Amino acid sequence: MSPDPTPASGIDATDTVTNHHARRLRFPAAIGIALAVVLVDQLTKRWAVTALADGPVVLIDGWLELDLVFNPGAAFSSVQGAGPLLAIAAIAIAGWITILIRRATTRTAEMMALALVLGGAVGNLVDRVTRGDGLLDGAVVDFVEPSFWPTFNMADAAISVGAVLLVIVTMRHGDRSPPRPERNTG
Repeated sequence: MSPDPTPASGIDATDTVTNHHARRLRFPAAIGIALAVVLVDQLTKRWAVTALADGPVVLIDGWLELDLVFNPGAAFSSVQGAGPLLAIAAIAIAGWITILIRRATTRTAEMMALALVLGGAVGNLVDRVTRGDGLLDGAVVDFVEPSFWPTFNMADAAISVGAVLLVIVTMRHGDRSPPRPERNTG
């Protein structure tokens, strides 16, 4: 016999078990997505450093080219010279997102969004750790240059797509807390 909904909360015990199980499966899936983003990001950066060393490649004249840029600052080449601070921020953000994925994610779209942001943050962090002379001061490799947007990489794209998806999911679903029982005031 399956459990009946609890009248006070309206939450089915089966749903609670299912959500717990789904959440446990989503964490490894989220980490897998994040690792895939890091892998694609690092492979494309390795390719860019080699293939674009002699100069840019025009893909669509006047619209899109691949051009190798080493960015020691933040997004869109802002905050120059703050590489170590940005790396520490990326470590903190990656830890925070990992905790969010582990504890709070019950929707697949939310999990995917957080995983994309996590993978992008770690992808750029790898550059900060491995592409500099000092601790955490490496420059991030950017190489996709549309005429209407600053140069970026696959990690940046994952962060942007993940952030937009997270906003959409949040706007669509709003507050996820279970309904509160009505009080009998009479």
